[in-house]
Amino acid sequence: MQAKTQIAILIGLMANAVIFGFGAIVVLSVPPLAANAMVALPVVVAVSFALSPLVGWYLAPRAMARNWREGAYRPIRTRR
Repeated sequence: MQAKTQIAILIGLMANAVIFGFGAIVVLSVPPLAANAMVALPVVVAVSFALSPLVGWYLAPRAMARNWREGAYRPIRTRR
């Protein structure tokens, strides 16, 4: 497995928890959604599972960069 894939998996797991937590807070704090929490929470789980790999794949190169600023992106060179 490549380093980008491994880092994307780790970031995706953390992003999954954050997205689910945000969605659960929204569902449980909005009264119309809280009334239908038996339907809304599984939707939040499905959305968090769907979005977390995309977030992980987007953030992985930035986590691998030595200096990540505007215009100063330089990926780490790895030896093979």
